[in-house]
Amino acid sequence: MFKTIQGRRIRVGVVGCGRISKNHFGSIETHGNDLELAAVCDNDRSVLDAHMEKYPVRGYARMEEMLRNESLDVVALCTPSGLHPDQAVLAATHGVNVVTEKPMATRWQDGVRMVRACDQANVRLLVVKQNRRNSTLQMLKRAFDEKRFGKVYMVSINVFWSRPQEYYDSAKWRGTWELDGGAFMNQASHYVDLVDWLVGPVASVTAMTATLARDIQVEDTGVLNIRWRSGALGSMSVTMLTYPRNLEGSITILGEKGTVRIGGVAVNDIQVWDFADQRDYDADIKTANYETTSVYGFGHPLYYRNVVDVLRGDAEPEVDGREGLKSLEVLIAAYLSARDGREIALPLEY
Repeated sequence: MFKTIQGRRIRVGVVGCGRISKNHFGSIETHGNDLELAAVCDNDRSVLDAHMEKYPVRGYARMEEMLRNESLDVVALCTPSGLHPDQAVLAATHGVNVVTEKPMATRWQDGVRMVRACDQANVRLLVVKQNRRNSTLQMLKRAFDEKRFGKVYMVSINVFWSRPQEYYDSAKWRGTWELDGGAFMNQASHYVDLVDWLVGPVASVTAMTATLARDIQVEDTGVLNIRWRSGALGSMSVTMLTYPRNLEGSITILGEKGTVRIGGVAVNDIQVWDFADQRDYDADIKTANYETTSVYGFGHPLYYRNVVDVLRGDAEPEVDGREGLKSLEVLIAAYLSARDGREIALPLEY
């Protein structure tokens, strides 16, 4: 039985104060009646000092020291992806719940290790998949749940974004296998999440990847063919080399009784919504669409609402560790396929 937190604010420690952390700080402020920023941690002293000045809380260069000295309920891991496993296990050994950014890990066994450690410590492991909360994808998920497509025949996902060399040069860990992962693992991770969350379990994948222009270890471009257990076929095309800026993040579903395309720079624009039947919420398409200057969307505060409800004991997690493993499994299968030049069947292990 998980311990619930009642009668006071939930104490949060944010680990890693880089690019994505502002979404977490903003979400904690949004839910200020329920959440309290208790401490920050970063191994860059100047970054840490800046955040200690901005948020009047104690700061730590080492996560272990923060866990020893602070009475925390949950840590938010906003660090390089390859650090998440050891940090999640460390938090679990201190009896602290974990919220981890995507991807939860860069290796399959590390993801499994995170789940097991949190299970053994009886703490929550929650994986950030904030794009699921975007209004356009919520409508699409409802259509899938109500089986409006009938039999799904084909699914196409495109992520045509731009990441210049300066982006990768901004930190030594970027573009590395161990700590970051490539275009699929990092930038397109939320789109890989749609593969199972919307369409269902995957039977097998075949992938090709390439490093065409950036001076990095990992891929800047890739293609992935997918066969679902339902029989549906699909593909995913990803590149970080689009000139001169981010162009498209889209998903198209072709089914027996429905066709939908959600495009825009980050699945923020419902462009086609055709079904054999009609539902009252079909009229909400225009209000579901939104303008965005960020590929992150606006889902972090909504995601944190679920975090609060879970830790209060009022809800089940929308994305726990096992749910997070589903997209990690597809990612690892894709990399195995690209490396070995063969079709990879799922699950990876029984």
